[in-house]
Amino acid sequence: MKTILFPILIFFLFSQTVTGQSNFHENFLSGAVRYDYELVGNANYEEVIPVQIKYLKEWGGNPNFLIEDLNYGSYNYQILDNTSDSLLFQKGFSNLFWEWQSTIEAKTRKQTFYQSLFFPRPINDVKIVINKRDSLNNWVPIFTDEFKVNNYFIVQENRFSFEIDTILNNGKAADNVDIVLLSEGYTKTEMTKYLSDARRMIKHLLSVAPFNNYSDKFNVYAVKVPSVESGTDVPGSSIYKNTAFDSHFYTFDSPRYLTTSNMKSVYDAIDGVAWDQIYILVNTERYGGGGFYNFLNVCTSDNERSEFVFCHEFGHGFAALGDEYYTSDTSYEDFLNKAVELWEPNLTTLVNFERKWGSMISSDTPIPTPRDSIYVNTVGVFEGGGYEAKGVYSPVMECWMKVHTANGFCPVCTNAIRKMIMKHSN
Repeated sequence: MKTILFPILIFFLFSQTVTGQSNFHENFLSGAVRYDYELVGNANYEEVIPVQIKYLKEWGGNPNFLIEDLNYGSYNYQILDNTSDSLLFQKGFSNLFWEWQSTIEAKTRKQTFYQSLFFPRPINDVKIVINKRDSLNNWVPIFTDEFKVNNYFIVQENRFSFEIDTILNNGKAADNVDIVLLSEGYTKTEMTKYLSDARRMIKHLLSVAPFNNYSDKFNVYAVKVPSVESGTDVPGSSIYKNTAFDSHFYTFDSPRYLTTSNMKSVYDAIDGVAWDQIYILVNTERYGGGGFYNFLNVCTSDNERSEFVFCHEFGHGFAALGDEYYTSDTSYEDFLNKAVELWEPNLTTLVNFERKWGSMISSDTPIPTPRDSIYVNTVGVFEGGGYEAKGVYSPVMECWMKVHTANGFCPVCTNAIRKMIMKHSN
């Protein structure tokens, strides 16, 4: 993790957090706010530039989980009462910009990333604060804005309208985890295939632990967004396709890293849907994907491991799980600061391990735990994880956050997923 050139003053945002959750009906109306902005910067600098604000008809969140108290994500954003500064809403997230700042490219050039904040529509004027972790994992404010509810420049129309199929409906958005799927690289004549692929992926996700015990707490919607051409960009092979969301492999020069930077088109496509998680399904046989906490999930449809990747990336996007592999090449430099504890629930530097999964470890299991066959089915503290072979530890020897041959999610990841399901549903 990099040293960010912010003011030395550390802003302890959680001093503003009230005990429990704010009262939804005292502070918010039905509907949502979409606050679009651009992150511009390089390895040592960033700036938030507002672009537009929209009022949306539906907000997909749980009104009893307005203040995310899990301390996950490389960023968070807060909605504060304009008069008292009391905390009304808080949500953590990660994004592609944060990862890009750790690349060699970011040391020599600036780049712009488009993204949005989503929160329930406030009754009164509020303050918006975006915070980022510094190199010591403290929260530092990088942007503040005053949001006026009667601003007549707030956009209130839906510019795009795509057909939506309901794959699973268990009731109101507020009571369930709401997943919205988007078709990428499917032409108009391939929408039947898209729906078949989408149903297959969701069926698999809800058949594995712990999701199989909570299938009645999910709503799933498939948005049919046609592309001009089938497939996706593979720059390393000089393959370029005209698709709805401009997805591409070779993100940060990694052949299997599949993402998109065209987030405006993504957000425009789902303006009419209540959602908690966005998942782009890409029509290709190539292996790969990407996932970012409370931001975006991406997976391919037709690879022999696509069902596994679908679950793995959802672990990132939904439950803030970190990658547990440590031998793969990456484009990152100094991605993690091993002198501080990590925010991902399944990774640790042992700096503050009591916050992690210590209660799940048997008293006769050594810490750190050797990667020895006698511990193959044991929850311990195994060195290696988060792209680092040394100084970062993971809970088990094999987990779906590390390798496809594992027997599903490990107990620590399972607990993190289960906790998130219960936070998002009533």
